[in-house]
Formats: sequence, C-alpha cells, structure tokens
Amino acid sequence: MQPDDDFNPPAGVPETLAPGLRRVLAPNPSPMTWRGTNTYLVGAGEDIAVIDPGPEDPAHMAAILGALTRGQRISHILVTHAHLDHSPLARPLSQETGAPTLAYGSAWAGRSAVMTQLAKAGLSEGGEGVDITFAPDQALPDGARVAGDGWQLEALWTPGHFGNHMSFAWGDAVFTGDLVMGWASSLISPPDGDLTDFMASCRMLRARGARVFHPGHGAPVTRPKERLDWLIAHREARTDAILATLADGPADASALARRIYTDTPAALMPAAARNVFAHLIDLEGKHQVRAIGGRASHAQFERLH
Repeated sequence: MQPDDDFNPPAGVPETLAPGLRRVLAPNPSPMTWRGTNTYLVGAGEDIAVIDPGPEDPAHMAAILGALTRGQRISHILVTHAHLDHSPLARPLSQETGAPTLAYGSAWAGRSAVMTQLAKAGLSEGGEGVDITFAPDQALPDGARVAGDGWQLEALWTPGHFGNHMSFAWGDAVFTGDLVMGWASSLISPPDGDLTDFMASCRMLRARGARVFHPGHGAPVTRPKERLDWLIAHREARTDAILATLADGPADASALARRIYTDTPAALMPAAARNVFAHLIDLEGKHQVRAIGGRASHAQFERLH
C-alpha cells in the first residue's frame, strides 16, 4: 500500500472533518510518521476531548489550544498508545488545562506473556521509541465509555502494534491510532508489538464494523473493511513468504528480511527485520517454526513442517 501523496495538510492548522470533529497535524514528519501525528478534537460544545496530543512540542500544544473556540475547554485527554509521537504532550497539556489523561495503562501495560519474557531477556524496543514515563491519570478497561458535552467515546483495547494500544469508537467512526493507519501497514516490533495480538485486534474491528477510521497518521480510511482485509492478507502473505524461505534452511530475522523485503530502503531494514521477528514469534506459537538455541532476535529459526 503506497502513501497517499494527496494527504498533506498544513501542520498546526485545525481542519474540520465532520460535525464535532477537528484534526490538528503535529509538525513531526518522518519515515515512521508520514506527514506527522494526527491529533483529534472531539466535541462541539463546552467539553472537548483530545485524542493523541502527540510529541512534546510547544508549538503543537499552542495549536491545539488555539483550535478551541470561545467557551470551550479540554475536559479529557485520551492516548492511543505510549509511543513518542503520540503520548509525550499528554502531561504538559494536562498541566495546562487540568484535564485528566486516559489510556489503557502505562507504557508496559498490556504486553503479552511471550513479549514480557522477551523484554525480561533483554530485547529492547525499536521503531518509533517508547515514552517510558507515560502513565495515565485514569486507566481505561476494554469497553469503558468516556462522555462529555454531546459526545461519547468507547475505549477498545486493540493490542498488536503496542501492548497498551487502544482505539476509540465514536458512533460509527473509530480512532485507530497506529493499529490501522491511513498510509501504510503498522510496524510490529517485539517486545512492544505482538503479531498474534495484532491479527486478533484487526479481526475484532472487522467484525465490529465501522463507517470510517481516523488513524494516527494519514488520511481518513473511508473503506475500513477493505483496509482491514488488506492488512490481514498482507500479514498472511508475509507469513507464507517466511515459511517458503525457511524451506531452504534455517535463518534469522535479518537474513529473512533481506530476502523478502527486496524493495525496502536500507535505512528501513532494521524495522523490516523486527517485523519478520514478530512473524517468527507468531509462527513459533503456532508450532510451525522453532528457535534454535532459544528465542531471541538474532536466533536462527527452522521450519517444523
């Protein structure tokens, strides 16, 4: 899936996407964030919910506060997950406005058992970088509802890209963070990301149904079912490619990535290797591969059948 080059809004300028919904793009473009992080303001009355305040940037905080109209106040600050491009501004914005921060939990909440084991064994994070100090004022369980003046959001725990990842349903729209993005497939980088969880979260959202997704990066996803079908098929194709390559003999994640991601720039190959490792861990859980000498990012994996 190629980036949508037509999506290039000016950073810091609030745009109305629907009645009661505005988006403010953070000024943090990069190969991992595309044009930058989407910050959303939900509500048209007095109470405004901010979803994903973004990186700690005074200019972006000024843009968020400047998007409020007369008589409006930020009443809730919701965070999809604790990556450095989504959560660091939550605390300064809370201190400025008095609004509580809400999320699934701390940066380490929601990790699967296998990813917890990998982290304890010393596997470090990768990708966008973890906001290790993040901890919400209020932890939201799956299915919790948060309401303000004329709006209501349902918290959906959607781990996969990150253990503490939440999506937020607003009527027939869903704010999907980095689980479903508007420009690329999600990075899944163990021990923070878990492919088994990711596939389960995608299938849950698919079964739930929605009219539109508002992602953490990129344009609105106006055909959610089609995008989820593509994401699921994309991951299944990667799994098939890994198994086919392992038929030639054992290999580690980096070697597999070089053979499979043939059109990926060199600078992104470490991320590709992390994605492959996520697939290998998923396949190991399904008893289709085995790590030789113990599970680790540099381990050789062999196909079992």
